[in-house]
Amino acid sequence: KEIISRHPDQDIIYLGDTKRFPYGSKSRENIIDFTKKGMDFLIEKGVKMVVIACGTATSQALEAVKKCYDTPIIGIIDETVKYVSEKGYKNIGVIATAGTIRSKEWQNRLYSSIPDAVVNDKACPLLAPMAEEGWVRNEVARLTIKEYLKDMKDEDCLILGCTHFPLFSDFIAKNKQIICNSKSAIIM
Repeated sequence: KEIISRHPDQDIIYLGDTKRFPYGSKSRENIIDFTKKGMDFLIEKGVKMVVIACGTATSQALEAVKKCYDTPIIGIIDETVKYVSEKGYKNIGVIATAGTIRSKEWQNRLYSSIPDAVVNDKACPLLAPMAEEGWVRNEVARLTIKEYLKDMKDEDCLILGCTHFPLFSDFIAKNKQIICNSKSAIIM
C-alpha cells in the first residue's frame, strides 16, 4: 500500500513465496537460494527495482543478491534504522523471526547508526505462521504476544522486524504500557 501510495503511476508486481514459507526457520543458504529464485522471476518480468519486504530475506540474503543483479534492490532494515536514528531513539526493542534475530543484522545496523543504542531483540517464531493462519485477533495471539513481550518494558521504540507482525499491532499497542514507556513508538 505504501509503495502504491508513493508511486501511483508505477505498475507493481508482488511476489509472495507461500510455497517455502516461513523463512525464519530456514538456513541462510536456503534463504539466499529462495531469494535468488524470486529475483529471477521478477527480473524476467522487467522490474525496475525490487523491495525485499521480508525481514528474514533482507537480513540474510540482501547483500548476496545485490552482488548478482544490476537491478536496484532494497530491504526493510536500513530504512527503518534511518528512521529510528532520525527520531533519536536509543533504547530499542526488535521482534522478528528466529532467523532474522540469529543473523544479528538489526543489532549490527542499529549499533552502526546509533553507537550508544541499547538493543533488546527477541525471536518470535510463532507469529508469522499464526499470521498466515489468520490467527491475529484471537486469544492465542494475545497470549503469545504477551509472552514474547514480557521482558520488553523500557524501550523507546519497538521495531516489528517481520512484515507479518503489523497484523498483531492491535495486541501490541494494547500492551504498549507494559512493553514500552510513555514516549515510545511501535515502528512497523
